[in-house]
Amino acid sequence: MSNRARLIAVLCVAAAVAAPAALAADRMWVGVHDDPMLRWNDSRAAELDLASSAGATIVRTLVTWANVAPERPRQATNPFDPAYKLDDVDELVRAAQARGQEVLITLWGTPKWANGGKGPAFMPKKWGDFQSFARAIASRYSGRYPGYPFVRFYGIWNESNLGGFLSPQFNARGKIVGPALYAKLAAAGYAGIKAGNRKALVAIGETSSHGLDKKRAGVTESVRPGTFARLVAAANRRLRFDAWAHHPYPYPVNMKATQKVLWPNVALTSLPRFETSLDQWFRRKNIPIWITEYGHETRPAEPKGVTERQQALYVTQALTLLRKDPRVTMFVWFVFRDSPGSLWQSGLYRANGSARPALARYRAMARPLDMRNGVITVKGGTRNPLVTAIVREFCANNAAGTPVGVNFRALVGGRTVATGQAEPRLAVDCTVALRIAGLTVPRGATATVELSLNTANGNDAVRTLTLVGR
Repeated sequence: MSNRARLIAVLCVAAAVAAPAALAADRMWVGVHDDPMLRWNDSRAAELDLASSAGATIVRTLVTWANVAPERPRQATNPFDPAYKLDDVDELVRAAQARGQEVLITLWGTPKWANGGKGPAFMPKKWGDFQSFARAIASRYSGRYPGYPFVRFYGIWNESNLGGFLSPQFNARGKIVGPALYAKLAAAGYAGIKAGNRKALVAIGETSSHGLDKKRAGVTESVRPGTFARLVAAANRRLRFDAWAHHPYPYPVNMKATQKVLWPNVALTSLPRFETSLDQWFRRKNIPIWITEYGHETRPAEPKGVTERQQALYVTQALTLLRKDPRVTMFVWFVFRDSPGSLWQSGLYRANGSARPALARYRAMARPLDMRNGVITVKGGTRNPLVTAIVREFCANNAAGTPVGVNFRALVGGRTVATGQAEPRLAVDCTVALRIAGLTVPRGATATVELSLNTANGNDAVRTLTLVGR
């Protein structure tokens, strides 16, 4: 088996989504993160429609523990403990599901009751408190409770190498301590999420693109992402996770997407080195990468930013770079629309509602990468292959176990070789699995499977899957 084939197999296990083996360079989850507009704004439903029409297949949201649980829950692992305030998260998850979009929930922000009255960046006194919270959130969105959709993707903390999000990064003597603290936090969060939903996929890191690796008076504490990841691994080489998440923003903000940076800072161009280093540090192979924040701020809203024309160019450059990287399975743009509630001026839409040139570039790049139209690799000569299709929107008004009618057509070399019907059941994670009877996948060639899916409740969806014979 070639190195690329082995990587495809690993990504299959790690992603466990549209197909037994998703080719990251051909498909990835492309989405947006904009809580002020998509979660709290009065026009949030219309904004989510716009995001969907732009090709966003995933929405990232920050779930702040301190806000969700301002008081200690009586039973912290109970997803419906009265202390938990999650109405806005519930609404976003339901709205995204109705539009066929996945959700990525990043957990961060310690409540005062858990860390002795300190700010949200400071770690809890008991790691079990965070583990219980993570378990409650993952349970709530496990698909086991009617009205509370399944959430597939989770991240643990936000920009954990920056003191503004995780403190302290250094001890009184100036020694780096943030990574060791984070290793414990990540272990607790992973255990909690998997206990709440074993099908969930968990990323750690969520690292910023740059840092200093030393204390400097008057400057927020920070550790370079390469240093941070290396020391996380040194603290716990057996740390379990499904992907490493990273935010490879250009720095300073007027830099281009192809910016070169001094290692161990990590920009888009240094991802290959970061990836092989992660493998070495954690003694694993082919660790998947999620880009859970990226964007370019524009002038004049951000005086130090790039022009709108440059932003449009850099959208294309960024996604062109990433689609060549078989490890990258997710890309999230930050933010969707400029707004008073956002500190960033990187929206695909201006604050007045008009589209920036970058929107068209984003849409053109995102649509061909739609992970819902998956690429599947199978052994050449496989007969009646099993395929899995994501129909997230069907879960909006159908329970797990609902029969899904499927008409399929299989083509090889543009010629129809098999047609048929099936009635698989809707799984709790909003997928359906079926065998394509009559199809033999040629070795060294591809087959196309066209699926037309429907339910008795009036749902309809079309998916096109590509099967690659190895």
